[in-house]
Amino acid sequence: MSSDYGKDPPLSYNKYLKVRELLELQETLSDPTSHDELLFIIIHQTYELWFKQILHELEATVGWMNERRAFRANHALRAVVGIEKVLVTQIHVLESMAQIGFLEFRDKLNPASGFQSMQFREMEFLSGSKDERILNAFKDDQFAFQRLTARLNSPTLADAFWSLLEKNEFAISSYDERVQSIVRILSRPEKYPDYFLMQDLLIEHDENFALWRSNHVLMVERMLGMKPGTGGSEGVKYLQTTLSKKFFPELWEARTYLRVDPLDR
Repeated sequence: MSSDYGKDPPLSYNKYLKVRELLELQETLSDPTSHDELLFIIIHQTYELWFKQILHELEATVGWMNERRAFRANHALRAVVGIEKVLVTQIHVLESMAQIGFLEFRDKLNPASGFQSMQFREMEFLSGSKDERILNAFKDDQFAFQRLTARLNSPTLADAFWSLLEKNEFAISSYDERVQSIVRILSRPEKYPDYFLMQDLLIEHDENFALWRSNHVLMVERMLGMKPGTGGSEGVKYLQTTLSKKFFPELWEARTYLRVDPLDR
């Protein structure tokens, strides 16, 4: 008799990743089922999984910044921006839906809306863009409301970055001081290599969010024109108001004041 008799079967790919359970999570609402609804669900579930990983990396980044471990912080930020590049291109897969096919199931989504993506709002809050008014959209979802409230009351990635610079004798007391500290880093990248890379990854994180928003607006307009959102928002008109949001405005403005020092030539 085999010595393995009665033992659990060996770990497999499907078991480890819970593939069976994963494939059962796509429950369509349309009847008869619209061809494009499965794609819509899979894309958004995939987004939420990537959001979970980004939050994991950003939380680690904050911790490593607090410990002055710049190399580890930059390593995590590199993962964040890599994932975000995938998220930007992934939007265009939704454009493969037929517009009429989307309308076959869109009304079934009311009053649900992408505005209610808890993890997307967590990424905003954690990165440094907090808006207490957003909590109202989650008042009937205790799980999401508690998580977002915790994010609202916790230090942000921006807080950790500026605190790290302050610990290394950069002035950060005012907006102008923060801008000039970034100018100082940009002017001497070889003197501050870790912080030069860090600010570059942070502005890329900001840029990727802006690119995602811009591509998302165009995708929604391409699919729906100027129809209102399923959650009651103005749809494209509302989305357009988000395009100017930035997590690190000081990083962007510092580029305006960067000048070549003739003595360096």
